[in-house]
Amino acid sequence: MLDNFAIWINGYLWAPALVFMSIGVGLLLSIGLKFPQFRLIKDMVCQLAKGSDSESGVSSFQGFCMALGGRVGTGNIAGVASAMAVGGPGAVFWMWLIALVGAGSAFSESSLAQVYKTKALGEYRGGPAYYIEKGLNCKPWAIAFALATILAMTITGPTVQAGAISTAFKGMNLDVSPMVVGVIIFVLFLAVTLGGLKRIGSFASYVVPVMAAIYLLLAIVILVVNAGNIIPMFKLIFKCAFNAESAFAGVFGACVSQGVKRGIYSNEAGWGSGAHAAATAEVSHPAKQGLAQAFSVYVDTLLVCTATALMMLSTGCYNVFDASGKAVFEGLPGVEAGPGFVQGAIDNLVPGFGAPFITIAMFFFGFTTLLSFAVYADANFQYLMKNKSDRAKKIVYVIGCLIIALLALMASLKDMTTAWNYADVGVGLTCWLNLPVLILMAPKSFKILKDYETQKKMGLDPVFEPGDLGFENCELWNEIVEEKYPEQLAAKRKAFAEMKNGK
Repeated sequence: MLDNFAIWINGYLWAPALVFMSIGVGLLLSIGLKFPQFRLIKDMVCQLAKGSDSESGVSSFQGFCMALGGRVGTGNIAGVASAMAVGGPGAVFWMWLIALVGAGSAFSESSLAQVYKTKALGEYRGGPAYYIEKGLNCKPWAIAFALATILAMTITGPTVQAGAISTAFKGMNLDVSPMVVGVIIFVLFLAVTLGGLKRIGSFASYVVPVMAAIYLLLAIVILVVNAGNIIPMFKLIFKCAFNAESAFAGVFGACVSQGVKRGIYSNEAGWGSGAHAAATAEVSHPAKQGLAQAFSVYVDTLLVCTATALMMLSTGCYNVFDASGKAVFEGLPGVEAGPGFVQGAIDNLVPGFGAPFITIAMFFFGFTTLLSFAVYADANFQYLMKNKSDRAKKIVYVIGCLIIALLALMASLKDMTTAWNYADVGVGLTCWLNLPVLILMAPKSFKILKDYETQKKMGLDPVFEPGDLGFENCELWNEIVEEKYPEQLAAKRKAFAEMKNGK
């Protein structure tokens, strides 16, 4: 019954209107920001190496890795495979498009999360619920977002991650029951998350870059071996994306919707999840973390998701089925959509290596995403409990971690189709609630980036003073700049005073 309800509600949540809104909001923000995802790539990368953590926040790089750990999950493998199975090769193009325009959304939501962040349990917390209440003065909307995010991060989201890990283990044909896999996830998840935000950030900063680098390296090797298929493969992607390939014409509608849906689920741009990680970082200006998070969208989709797609396409290891279940293309007969596609591609390179490699990759991709879910859920629990005692907040954090761990354990026993249906409900709800906010608060996002670029042009290391931009309800930032960045603040004020006096 619940499965049917998830399918039914997804029909409304993921109607064409959401597809157009996701692309439209990202495009409008990108235009208003003058496409920082292209102009400021150097700044994006440089921000990752700058700054350090503090008692209240993680470093910019750790914040980036936490968000990237959330973005780079099983969706980068199983999600891409599912999109290809339903929408064909053209779905890859639409994933690229949503990443390119979505980087504008990621910048906006992450910068706003920094501006309106607060402290809970002595550490920074923030996200859409915070900037909706403090920036739009709309508390009911903020509460609705917080509840939707808690649903997505503690109930519906873990099903995909744990289910995909379990499916990958099945592909190895080991005598390991799904329950054992679930118990392993349960224990390790609690071992990391119960150590708090700092332990999660530290774990992510070590694991995420390594796992992404190894995965990309393997993809490059496969492409080199299959170099002759590269040009035909890209031609097929673009032809299918615009319904110019007759063999895949029957899945064109799904091509667009699946590409956008899986792209959004993977890179998380627009639904506000990465903003929670962005808010935890210790930076002198909100735009710095906004740029870092925009870059994480590129890493997720343009690198990791693309690597998955190209491995499958260059080796022909994928299947495509139309709405009736009829095979449109069948490169791996009998293999269901998911990790098995990529396993087949790797086996073409080194027979027998695909299953163990993908199992390990799926485990770390899924596990780091679960860790990020704990951060995201906690930010919203803390928002709803902001007037409660620290003891109550700590208890709720532990309970939230236990819920995610238990549901991950249970999800290990479910099939991937069911898992994706549940996950799509949570993502769809948060998108509908966050995307309109990004448009309503777009003028603030534009001011944030303009202030950052103005200071950069003056040779300054940008520091943020909310009052200069007419921002209210940013009390924490007034403390941050005075206590942590006094030298940068003095240099800024001196430079602006000289500019005002015409010197």
